Amino acid sequence: MLKPAIFLDRDGVINIDDGYVYKISDFKWIEGAKEAIKYINNLGYYVIVITNQSGISRGYYSENDVIKLHNYINEKLKEVDANIDDFFYSPFHPDGIVSEYKKKSNLRKPDTGMLELACKKWPILIKDSIFIGDNQTDMQCAKNFGIKGYLYDTKKINLFNFIKEII
Repeated sequence: MLKPAIFLDRDGVINIDDGYVYKISDFKWIEGAKEAIKYINNLGYYVIVITNQSGISRGYYSENDVIKLHNYINEKLKEVDANIDDFFYSPFHPDGIVSEYKKKSNLRKPDTGMLELACKKWPILIKDSIFIGDNQTDMQCAKNFGIKGYLYDTKKINLFNFIKEII
């Protein structure tokens, strides 16, 4: 059954962006993030994370580190009866040092490759879906995909209150 998705950037929306967050010990929730994700779940939307992870290409951490962190996020969300349906990440960056990831890719935002993959995997009602991000590449990605983008600023409002205002 088709239903809309709320696409969320990860760093700066779900967790505090301290630069290349990949260790569980460095992960800090944005205020209201768990409640916001539960709220979105209860409204019947898919919750899908769309995140650039150039730290993989730069050799700072591995894909396995990212997968472990994403599993941890969902483990913690289960404690409040919430979940993220899927995580899509781009390990690519043309300035990287790891040869297999050192390239330009349509998976990297503001390109729409991760959104396209999500829509192939999940029965998403694109026209009613939105993207919430904390920078202009997220907004450009949403625009490039033809969906509404909302710029989130952690300094102004917690994520739960922000989402209640826009949905």
